[in-house]
Amino acid sequence: MVATIAPLAADGETLAALAEMLIEVVANGGSVHFMHPVPPGDAEAFWARSLAAAAAGQRIVLGAREAGRLVATVTLDLAQPPNQPHRAEIAKLMTRVADRGRGHALALMLEAERLAVEHGRTLLTLDTAEDDGAGPLYEALGFRRVGVIPDYAFKPLGGLTGTIIYFKRVGAAG
Repeated sequence: MVATIAPLAADGETLAALAEMLIEVVANGGSVHFMHPVPPGDAEAFWARSLAAAAAGQRIVLGAREAGRLVATVTLDLAQPPNQPHRAEIAKLMTRVADRGRGHALALMLEAERLAVEHGRTLLTLDTAEDDGAGPLYEALGFRRVGVIPDYAFKPLGGLTGTIIYFKRVGAAG
């Protein structure tokens, strides 16, 4: 089944699905700024703030849905400092564990890149965990590895990991 990719808005069902996905991803080792276990209220509050920022035009939270069920998400952060209006940041790429390996992350990243160009962005940046991160996907999409910051953050189940910094020129600068 082909997933439908679209921006997400704050409604009860979407907030609950995003919170559930965040909790599941972190419980399975996903390094997305949270530690295991993620309290459900914290997960819902995070997504409520993120979707409020989306409603204000500061970011785009994309979702991949199959048969109406949210299976993956990524955020395109458009709110950058005044000296960086040409840049956007990719954040919170997550896929439900049972739905991995089916192209959802790829489809979300391609749509995020398209929307970045549509919004006049020419540079995308992101970071991912050195241990078990999505580096191979980002590299396959043409992101260039800048380097690794060692011991940058704790993994959600404990222990330190480095973070890999990436960038990609898109649109007119691509």
